[in-house]
Parts: sequence; C-alpha cells; structure tokens
Amino acid sequence: MRARTDSDPRPAIADFEDVAEDSDIAGDSDTAEDSDEEAADHVEGARRARWLAAGTGVLLTLAGLAAALLKLTAAAPARVPAAYALGAAVCALAALLGARGRTRRALWLLIAGTMIMALGDQPG
Repeated sequence: MRARTDSDPRPAIADFEDVAEDSDIAGDSDTAEDSDEEAADHVEGARRARWLAAGTGVLLTLAGLAAALLKLTAAAPARVPAAYALGAAVCALAALLGARGRTRRALWLLIAGTMIMALGDQPG
C-alpha cells in the first residue's frame, strides 16, 4: 500500500479561479478551437479504424472462403478446407465487430483467423 507523503492542503476552487483570471486562461478561445479540432481528429481516426477493420475482415473472409473451395476440389485432407472455412468465419466475425466499432477485438480476431487458416494448411 502506498500512502501520500504530502501534507499540504489542496488549494480551494476560489484560488484556482484567481489564478485563471490572472493568467487569462479562462477567456482563451484558441484552446477551445484546438480541442474541437482534436476531437474531430479523434472521430475521424476512429471512423477510419472502423472501416479498415471491417474492410480487412471482409477481404480475409472472401480469401479464406475461396481457398477453402479451392482446397476442397483438390486432393487435400479434409482438415485443410475446414481450417480455411473456420478461419474465414472468424474473420467474418472480426469484420462484424470492426463495423460496430470494436476495432481492438476485431484486430485480434483477424490475427487469430489468419493463424487458423495458416496452421490448417501445414503438412503433418
């Protein structure tokens, strides 16, 4: 457990207002505009991440399904097309989560789906 070592009382709210008036922090409109621009940048970045996660999920889903169909027609063990299909299903779930804004979970599911597809095609 950690204990605080400072024993000074915190300044009152009135003290902060006096400091704000002295340094002209309270009437500064540039910081409000900067914070609006930063908020817009964060919203745009989140929108881009959502579209990227959804698009990548759809692309990997289609690639996995195409590979499953190709391996199904070839002379491959049954686990190979099943691994591609399972990986494609995981990537489809990632695309759905990415479209809903759960980009971190979508990223990890995309990695897992791709690994399932890759490990299913290993010999042995």
